This record gives sequence, structure tokens and C-alpha cells, in this order.
Amino acid sequence: MTALKILAIAATFLSAGTSPAIRCSKNDSENSTLTVRNASAIPVNTVSKDNKIQVALLLDTSNSMDGLIDQAKSRLWNIVNTLTTLKYNGQSPQVEIALYEYGNDGIRDENYIRQVTPLTQDLDLVSEKLFALRTNGGSEYCGAVIRDASANLNWDGNEKSMKLIYIAGNEPFNQGRIDYKEVVSKAKNKNIYTNTIFCGSREEGIQSFWQNGATTGGGKYFNIDSDKKVIYIETPYDIRISEYNAKLNDTYIYYGNHGSEYKQKQITQDKNAEVQSVSNLVERTVSKSKKNAYKNEHWDLIDKAEKDAGFISNIKESELPDELKGKSKEEIKKAVATKSAEREKVQREIEDLSKKRQTYIDSEMKKRGTDDSDDLGKAIESSIQELAKKNGYSL
Repeated sequence: MTALKILAIAATFLSAGTSPAIRCSKNDSENSTLTVRNASAIPVNTVSKDNKIQVALLLDTSNSMDGLIDQAKSRLWNIVNTLTTLKYNGQSPQVEIALYEYGNDGIRDENYIRQVTPLTQDLDLVSEKLFALRTNGGSEYCGAVIRDASANLNWDGNEKSMKLIYIAGNEPFNQGRIDYKEVVSKAKNKNIYTNTIFCGSREEGIQSFWQNGATTGGGKYFNIDSDKKVIYIETPYDIRISEYNAKLNDTYIYYGNHGSEYKQKQITQDKNAEVQSVSNLVERTVSKSKKNAYKNEHWDLIDKAEKDAGFISNIKESELPDELKGKSKEEIKKAVATKSAEREKVQREIEDLSKKRQTYIDSEMKKRGTDDSDDLGKAIESSIQELAKKNGYSL
């Protein structure tokens, strides 16, 4: 157990005027439950340090793909939440997302491709860049963008890590000078599986080699209606989860020269999600509560201190926010421990509500006989679950 967690738990009890009696199991590093006398067991999310789930989204941003980009904005957090439900040997792997665009004449590249973000846990960055995408003309070269993504992203070398490429578009898969069969096969040899999502009829996608691309790459083939509006089901839990989002944001303490800018970016991406729908903001809030997905060590003092226990002892006063300037190192550590304890409490509340919310959604979908499989997010969700099982992951 990290020193920060112990401080956080102690801070919780001290604030309540209670003296804690804590008993840890002898295998605490492998056990995710901490037993506290006169209290319920406190579940702690165990994040794997050994393996990752890495997903690269390759989106066609040519003129006809406005609907696809809108679906991606609406389904980003749903995709992240699907990834965070996966476990390997009982632990939650770290989740990283990368974003590419291709087929846009505005990109200054001979193959009209651009790496928008690297593989990262900075999901606010992914959201920011996704919402900034604009469509424009274009020639769509699937082979070229897959080659770039499979060769240039920082894919994890661990065999247990799950590495997935999702490419979506609506032009023939074999366009361009780069042979898609060759690059997809090379990616598969590195355990990077290519999944294809054709925006159009299933038969047209088969005829234009999208199915073959997935078969060659060891992935799944889907076709979707990219112009379809995403279906949202409001639930009795949405308002409460949204309220917890504000509480969760309040547990972040920024540091560094650009810390306040990153803090503002967090709020901006909340607003971007809410513009899509209230349900989308709820999905984002659930994602933000997941330790294995939403990490902000580059600007948040709580995440940074949890990773580097000695960081606070060496931080310069100029790097601190105004409310911590002039305080001793011990006072800063206490403030961080208190916020850490608050965050874990909020995360548990969100997790509990999100489970009830999902149960409600599943029930309503069944009652209504609603089919929401024909969109980008649901296509990715179903394939993630199937490929995860094949690779030894559990839901």
C-alpha cells in the first residue's frame, strides 16, 4: 500500500474525529480490500503495472464524414468505460487512447494522414483534439494510416497487453500506394489487431475490402450508419452522477507552470461532453472516476504524489497554486492526503451509481426493443468485449 493511501485514509478518519484501527492483509499488495474496524470494507481499484489496453482510433475526416466525427464525440467516453471494465488476473490494466485523422486535403502529408494524439492517458487532450476535428475533401488511404499508427505509436511490448486499431471510413480500403494487406499483417505480427468500421452498407464494405482488412488483421469487421444520431436513454441516476462530477473536479490540485491551464481544460471538456448530451457528460464523469484510465500526473498533485511519493518533498513553491504557497511540506502533504481521501470516496459513489445506471439502461433497451448497435461506439464496444475474452481478459 502506498504511503499516500495510508495518509488519505488517516485523513478521512481524523476529519471525522475518529481514531482509525486498520488491519491490512499480509498480501496487501495483491489484495484490493482494506479492512477497517467498525466500518465497511473499503474497495480499492487495483491497477496493473504490468500490462495495458491500448486503442488507436483512425477516423476519416473527408467531407462526407461529419456524422462519423459526431458519433466519435458522443461515444468517446462510452468506449473508455467499456475498456475500464476489463480485467486481467483480477487487475485493471492501464488504458491509453491515440487519435489519428486521415483523408483530409487540409493535412500537409502526401498520404493525407495526421497523428492527432499519441497513445496517452491524458483523455482531456484526446477529447480536446477530437472536438477540434474538421472535415475537408480528401483521398482516403487506409494502408498508409494503419502503417503510420502501427509503426510510430508507442505500443507496449508486453504480450499480455491488448493492442487494437479501429479504422473507420467509407471509401475502398485498398486506395493508395501502400498495400493494406502487408501493413495489417505486420501489425498483427506485433499483436496489434486491426478492426474495420465501414460507413455504409455491409455488402458495399465487403466489396470494397473492409472486411478483408479486418480478417487479415485478426480483428472484427462492422458496418454502421455514420449519419445516425446516437441514442441516449435518460436515467434516474444522471443528475446525481453529474453533481458528483463537480465534487470530483474539486479534488484536483494543480501544480507547475501550466497547471491552471490543464485544470481549465478539464472543465472545458466537461462542457464539450455536455453539449453532446447530458448522458455524454455522465459517461465522461464515470470515465473520470476510473483510476486506470483518467490520470493527470502532469498537472494534478494528487495523481503525481501517488506515483512519486517523494515529489512533494522536492516541489518548488513557485510550482504550487496560491492556496498552498507559504505552507510547510507537511501541511502540503496533509492537504494532498485529504483531497486523495475525498476523491476515493467520490469515485466509489460514482461507481455505485454508474452500475445502477447501466442496469436501468439495459432494462429500458430490452423493453423498448431498441437497436443501438448501428453506431461507432457500439461497434467498438462489442468487438472490444469479444477480443478481450480471446486474449484472456474478463469483464
